[in-house]
Amino acid sequence: MSTYTRNEYDRKNKNIIPLLLCAAGVGINLLLGTLIGALGLPLYLDTVGSVLLGVLGGYLPGVLVGFFTNIIKAIFDPASLYYGGLNVLIAFFAAFLSRRGWTKKGVGYVGMTAVFVLIGGGLGSLIPWFMDELTFDSASLGEMLYETGHLGRVVSHLLSSLIMDIPDKAITVLLVSVILRLIPERFHQYFRIRGWMQSPISEEETKISDKSLTRLMPIKAKILIVISCVLTILSVVAIFISMEIFRKTVIQEHTRIAQGTTEMAAAIIDGDKIDEYLKTEGKTEGYDETKKLLTGIFNNSTDVEYLYVYKIQEDGCHVVFDIDSGEVKGEEIGTIIPIDEGFSDHLPALLEGRRIDPIITDDRYGYLLTAYQPVYDSNGRCVCYVGADVDMGLLNSMQRNFLAEMLSVYLGFFVVLCVFVTWLTEYHIIYPVNTITKYVNNFSFGVDTQEVFDDEVKKFRDIDIHTGDEIEKMYSAISNMTLNQAEQMRSIRRLSESTAKMQDGLIITMADMVENRDSDTGAHIQKTAAYVKIIVEGLKDKGYYAEKINAKFMSDVVRSAPLHDVGKINIPDEVLNKPGKLTDEEYEIMKTHTTAGKNIMEKAIGTVEGGSYLKEARNMAAYHHERWDGKGYPEGLHGEVIPLSARIMAVADVFDALTSPRVYKPAFPIEKALSIIEEGKGTQFDPKCVEVFMDSLSEVQVVLKKYAQNV
Repeated sequence: MSTYTRNEYDRKNKNIIPLLLCAAGVGINLLLGTLIGALGLPLYLDTVGSVLLGVLGGYLPGVLVGFFTNIIKAIFDPASLYYGGLNVLIAFFAAFLSRRGWTKKGVGYVGMTAVFVLIGGGLGSLIPWFMDELTFDSASLGEMLYETGHLGRVVSHLLSSLIMDIPDKAITVLLVSVILRLIPERFHQYFRIRGWMQSPISEEETKISDKSLTRLMPIKAKILIVISCVLTILSVVAIFISMEIFRKTVIQEHTRIAQGTTEMAAAIIDGDKIDEYLKTEGKTEGYDETKKLLTGIFNNSTDVEYLYVYKIQEDGCHVVFDIDSGEVKGEEIGTIIPIDEGFSDHLPALLEGRRIDPIITDDRYGYLLTAYQPVYDSNGRCVCYVGADVDMGLLNSMQRNFLAEMLSVYLGFFVVLCVFVTWLTEYHIIYPVNTITKYVNNFSFGVDTQEVFDDEVKKFRDIDIHTGDEIEKMYSAISNMTLNQAEQMRSIRRLSESTAKMQDGLIITMADMVENRDSDTGAHIQKTAAYVKIIVEGLKDKGYYAEKINAKFMSDVVRSAPLHDVGKINIPDEVLNKPGKLTDEEYEIMKTHTTAGKNIMEKAIGTVEGGSYLKEARNMAAYHHERWDGKGYPEGLHGEVIPLSARIMAVADVFDALTSPRVYKPAFPIEKALSIIEEGKGTQFDPKCVEVFMDSLSEVQVVLKKYAQNV
């Protein structure tokens, strides 16, 4: 039996110990995973902390450990992000099976191992299968099973993955069982994240509160159903939109590659010699040299499958140049190739020597995107076309990989959110409401004397519910009502019947809290935009990044600077407006404003025509917290890999944060703020951006004075 008492944990507890233990669980996962990787063993052991916290702390600590383990691992190994959902699922089932007593007996541990193997080895094997073609190493177990001839490729892959995962999960469960025996049961309570909105109830009372009383479906189940439906619908819509944007982006990129290749090729071809090349079958001065140049262009063009030069006539395409592509040898000069059906609609334009837009075809040559570039002679007459075919067969693979990544990440987020909503619902709604119901029922039944009634009133008032919403109002109303009833019962005993009728008429109402947005950023966007303008103009004056900085870029960056924190619309008020230092969990929530801002901007880019400056808004929203040394977030980009606009905004944003007062700190003097910026040169910030900022202090001071900053 648990030794947990009402006074050991109260609502003032900030869950510091459980959160620290969660962090320790993440550390255990990362440490063991790194150690196993260094030793080169065929194990992972990166779920030990997740299982341990799931068993000891329940659903929320377990899934948080599993989720953040893979988030951190993804910083160094992006592929880990795909498996984040599996770690979360293992933690979830560890908590689920533990609550059903599986850790109390040896056979339960065997069952847990089997469940974890099905998740890690079973579901885990589907991820690489879904993302790529199944390929086996010659020495792999999957290859050995497949070569027996008794099993198919997919079954061999799945079976080998399950077998190889058994030792990992068996050792994981064994380690957890050992640790459980080393930790006294009285310490188990410290692993649980609690959010009591009232005086805590005992473990027995909690179990009673979890049971349905007279309802067909509990509130918790209804909320979970709503959340699940909303998340699923939003995810399906988001995935569909993302896939469409991704597909269009890939096609645009392939088009750019094809057009760029044809333009380079056309530039080296002498249009006046085309007819002579055909007439002499290439035995003309300059033909071989031109073909070598075309071969060089082809070899340096990524994703270009074929490069050729055709003179298009009524009888077909007359080959002028056809560059060898891998094992496919190019056609000889003069060969006439029939015009593909996919080009039939464009034949009149090609015969007239006009430009045509790139075409996507799927024929005997494969799934290709073709770009044609006309070649002109000295009289301005189109004499032939340079054609470049880009392999679009990779598009399906890329889309499949992208979809697998999104689904994997979504699965982890889905489980975490559902568990968090369950936890939040229990502590903010279920437990308070059921506790109120329990004590209200005590008033209705078994109150025979005034003394008993007074005692029940005292117990009810000792619940001390503080949910900060309608439930607390209802509790306060009932509390006052029962107190008044107790006083009235001293003179009128029969009021208890009236009380019972009043209790039957109580209705529990729920309402959404109106979100209050960040009220502590006065003139932030105006000041950061002004600093951005100062920096970008300074970079231009010094000639830095001349290939990037032009009038359009400068305009786009300055115009879109105010949108860099648009993602904060998704941040909860208690995090956004917290008057003090954020916890690690709150900080992780705050960090999501970058990816949220990126998503918002990308959706806007996909729907707004002519809004090219939104691309820089997306870059700033997504990456203004990246660091020059690669230690920033959300993606850990470094150096010039970080978009220039985001590097500029990083300096402007930090400087304004330093020189502006906040509820949790005063404004720093300008000298100290500048010192901090200078210290971050080459580590946090782009050195060139810091340099031009420091060289423009007079302009910076004008901005500070304009917005009445105390420096």
